[in-house]
Amino acid sequence: MRTKYLGRTARAAVYIHMDRLLHNLRAMKEILPGKTRILAVLKANGYGHGASAIAHVLENEDAVWGYALATAEEAIALRDAGIRKPLMILGYTWEYAYESLIEREIRMAVFREDTLDQLTAAGARVGRNALVHIAVDTGMSRIGIRPDASGTAFVKKAWAAKGIEVEGLFTHFARADEKDLTSAKEQVSRFEQFAETLRNDGMDIPLVHCDNSAGMLVLSHHTKDLVRAGITMYGLKPSDEIDLHRIDLQPVMEFKSHVVCVKTIPAGTPVSYGGTWVADRPTKIATIPVGYADGYPRSLSGKGEVLIRGKRARIVGRVCMDQMMVDVTEIPDASADDEVTLIGRDGSDGITAEELGEKSGRFNYELVCDISERVPRVVLNS
Repeated sequence: MRTKYLGRTARAAVYIHMDRLLHNLRAMKEILPGKTRILAVLKANGYGHGASAIAHVLENEDAVWGYALATAEEAIALRDAGIRKPLMILGYTWEYAYESLIEREIRMAVFREDTLDQLTAAGARVGRNALVHIAVDTGMSRIGIRPDASGTAFVKKAWAAKGIEVEGLFTHFARADEKDLTSAKEQVSRFEQFAETLRNDGMDIPLVHCDNSAGMLVLSHHTKDLVRAGITMYGLKPSDEIDLHRIDLQPVMEFKSHVVCVKTIPAGTPVSYGGTWVADRPTKIATIPVGYADGYPRSLSGKGEVLIRGKRARIVGRVCMDQMMVDVTEIPDASADDEVTLIGRDGSDGITAEELGEKSGRFNYELVCDISERVPRVVLNS
């Protein structure tokens, strides 16, 4: 039962179903106001899915305004890979990158006075305006100006600065993925009031955005010019508290490997480092060449399960750096070269990122982001 996808990646591979990604994108667009476009979040290598491949597919999607990244390096890599749509950096950007970013028309989040002065100087050297989106802290307490008089003064300085073009204003929700939306609605109120104050002062900023994936699902009536769609684009849940009845999401990622060794060990035989698990009966053990260096959590030792021949096999002993062992006693036909599903479906059963996140003490965002770059990403249906 070798992989049905691509045999040369038999050790381990992450398969990215672009047809599912496009399905999710269009499902999101259906619940948004007609004028609202999507800022596709591709930071952390597209949440582990492969930022460049996804961006190239989305270049032809009218619903996608551009792409959001976390660092200058991520944004520059995409632009230099031929991506032409707008790119925006959501976090702080250091001065060393300003000229490169301005030359490539990459948007930056700004919220510090010194950044404005440095961008003015960098823009003059490059001979082009710096495009910025002003970050507003409405309750996340992370980055951003305050939505008060001091914040208004900051926006006025940015608005008047030579070499700076204020293209956007945005905030970020801290608790939009909870059933109780009181906090998120308070953030929306602060943000809307601040944006209105700016408009009344003659600063009508073109792109105003606050919704993340969770906010898009539960606060869509507040949606502005853009929504920053991240986890839902990849078909994953923002949290267990979010009701997904409004939207049909399909997981984009599958994580596959193959069995490399099968042996039967007698009762009393320890397995893996430290001998933390000992067979209490003759046990058939299958070895899989995936470990925590591939991003498979070591905390799933003794708890995680994989699918082999459509059946579940529990991990026994500690997950190693490059390998792990599972009990296939109840899968008598299991043999070397069988396909192993770590995330995804096999037959009537499936293992989700949410399931592994819960069992490992992580959550689905972290799990998929942490799959190592040494695991090839194989694009399907592009």
